This record gives sequence, C-alpha cells and structure tokens, in this order.
Amino acid sequence: MTYRKAVRIVARRTAQALSVLLLAAGIGTAMSHGSTAWAQNCATVDVVIARGTVEPGYLGAAIGDPLYAVLSAQLPVDTVAHRVEYPADLLVPSSMADGTRAMTTHLLHQAAACPDQRFVLVGYSQGAVVTHAVLGSAAVPGAWTLPPELSDRVVAVLLFGDPMRLVGGTVTPLYADRTANYCAAGDPVCAGGVFPAAHGTYEWAFAAAAGQVSARL
Repeated sequence: MTYRKAVRIVARRTAQALSVLLLAAGIGTAMSHGSTAWAQNCATVDVVIARGTVEPGYLGAAIGDPLYAVLSAQLPVDTVAHRVEYPADLLVPSSMADGTRAMTTHLLHQAAACPDQRFVLVGYSQGAVVTHAVLGSAAVPGAWTLPPELSDRVVAVLLFGDPMRLVGGTVTPLYADRTANYCAAGDPVCAGGVFPAAHGTYEWAFAAAAGQVSARL
C-alpha cells in the first residue's frame, strides 16, 4: 500500500467517525463531579485525558474522573492527572485540532521538564479521535502529532467509546501493543448499537485499564 493511499484511507475513516460523533452529539452524561485539585508535577506517571463531547466534570464525569480515581489507587507508582484543554464541542470546527495541539503541547512540555516521567493517554468519544490524531492514526485537519522519538515515554493508550473503532480505525503499529480500546455493548458510537446510555457506562472497564497500565510499568 502506498503512503498516499494509506493517508486517503485514514482520512476517509476519520470522516466516517466524525459523522458518527455528529449523530451521537446529543448523547449526554449525567454523572456528578466531585471537587478535586489536580496539580502538575514530575510524578512517575502523567495521565493525560481528553474528555468526550460536552462531557461534564473536570477530567470527565463519565471516564476521566472515575478512571483516574481507580488508576491513582491501584498503580504502584505516584501519578498526576492532566485535563486536555479543548472545546470538546462539535459545533466548534477546530475542536479536535485544538485538542491535538493541547495534548501534544502538554506532552512535549512535560517530556522536557520531567525526563523520567511517562505518560498514559486517555481518550473518550471525541477525545478518542483526538488521541488517535496525536498518535498519527486519524486525519484531523490541522492536527499536531507526537514525535515518534517520544513514543517510548507512552506507557499505555486507553480509548473508550471510540468512533474510529466503528469504522475499522486502529492506532498506528507503533502504539498497538500498548493500546486498549473499550467499547460497551450497545454503544452507538463505537459499536453501532441502539442504546445511547451505553456510551456513558464504562465503569466495568476501569479495573482492566488499570491492569493494562500496571503491566507496562
């Protein structure tokens, strides 16, 4: 397969995934959010989280906040969490490109400031597409991508309710061995299901996700 053909395939899959997100934009999460401060430092692991479309909560009420609670409790090292600051709104045309810039910029800054720090990348729904694009596996116009020389710093990639999964999209081979992609049965965004509530129900995956990360530390 030529490079140009591969780019066209990634672009087509991304466009299809965006269509899925637009159809599912009305799916909301009604979970509560507790007030927790998330300081930035040179902890052993930095959990970098891109929340879903209009998802409430700081790190994300459906995924980020409860997932980080599990990770911080179960991982055998000290951790810190980072919220990717982007619109997470499909009515903002640059939303996903903004997300890639914010995630990549943070990773570059932390990699330089904390030479021993490693990263866990988390993406939910629209945030999963942002994460794909940062890793070079989704064609988002204006996307910022992580330099391959920093790939060894990425411990794990955790994707939830990933629209790219529905259209056959996968992460690049460079990250395939450290990626877990969770899709709830009936989730219309990642499984083409008919149960919108399934898109916000991923607590069942958090322990497995923590195990995925722990195994690579």
